[in-house]
Amino acid sequence: MLNSDDTLDTQAALRRANLRRALQLVFSEPGVQTRAGIARATGLTAATASSLVAELIDLDLIVDGEQAASTGGKRATTLTIDASRHLIVVVVIRPSEAALALVALDGTVVESRRISYAPSSRDAVLDEAVARIAAEYAGRLLVVGVQLPGTTDGRRVLESVQLDWTDVALADRLERAIGVPVLLVNDVDAEAIAEAAREDEAAGYRLFVHLGTGIGAAVTLDGELAPGPRDRAGEIGHVQVQFGDDARACRCGRRGCLEAVASMTAMLGDDVDDAMDEAAIAVLAASADERRLVVGARALAGSIRLIAAVLDAREVVIGGPARALGDRFLRLVQSEIDYPAMGTVGVSVRYSAADASISTGVAQVALSRALGVRWSPAQLRPASVAAP
Repeated sequence: MLNSDDTLDTQAALRRANLRRALQLVFSEPGVQTRAGIARATGLTAATASSLVAELIDLDLIVDGEQAASTGGKRATTLTIDASRHLIVVVVIRPSEAALALVALDGTVVESRRISYAPSSRDAVLDEAVARIAAEYAGRLLVVGVQLPGTTDGRRVLESVQLDWTDVALADRLERAIGVPVLLVNDVDAEAIAEAAREDEAAGYRLFVHLGTGIGAAVTLDGELAPGPRDRAGEIGHVQVQFGDDARACRCGRRGCLEAVASMTAMLGDDVDDAMDEAAIAVLAASADERRLVVGARALAGSIRLIAAVLDAREVVIGGPARALGDRFLRLVQSEIDYPAMGTVGVSVRYSAADASISTGVAQVALSRALGVRWSPAQLRPASVAAP
């Protein structure tokens, strides 16, 4: 039997769950949802629904909105997201710079800024930047989401070739500087989440491949990230795909890695940087060596074909700055994939619909971690967090 403490714990847990359900209903239909709608959707009494709404208002998470359309009786008051109080901090770390933004609960960007650094000054500059935000927005910060290239368990950077970090306790360090919870998100995972979140409904497996100065992958199932148990899922950039004399040297110190042949730098040259805009990369792509593009497309397609066959993926999406390579590169990849193995079916390949410079994915992960809710697709589109 439950003792009195167990009963209290159960009641508290049920209350928290109902608060999240009510909050999600408002996040799904801001400016439309009502107290009566929450009661109907949850099966709770009108009094309980009103009590949940009152608590969410007290927590500065939602506010009363406009009057709903009349249905014959007294017009109900709609509920919407309170964007005036809490802020989510997003930090996108790249090798030589970072983009920082403050995002309100309704997904709008309140402020964005950019910082630059050298590898030797990166830690100090990042710490100073988040400490400055903590001072400027004291009492308003809810959570920090940090997007970075490399593997992470959400607290530590396990390994990042691009940042030259191994086993770095980054979340702990930034929490000391900013004073609110910090979570780390792999950049490709964040892109895949942002891509999936653009859809009202997403079904089946999707393989998302980031193609930039590095290469990584992520898998979503029915719109949700499908991570591995050891936080290493999608680390395909340094899998060997070339052998013998043809194997190119990779910056990781080995030879024949997928990144060494199919990354943007491998195909377009060392002038490419993930922070470059699409137009600048397109100029480099227009004069690129066709042979390098063909070799890169074949290596990438071979890797995709194997992974897609294992997953029975319904589609493959290429993200990152690769969109600047244009249709000719996409056709090269698709033509190589269009030779399916016996017993498999073909899979379509397209570029990501999301802008490579934005990071709505990490903002969504941070929101879910802090409040247990998700933005609707319509909200995520304007929630883009871009470097100025």
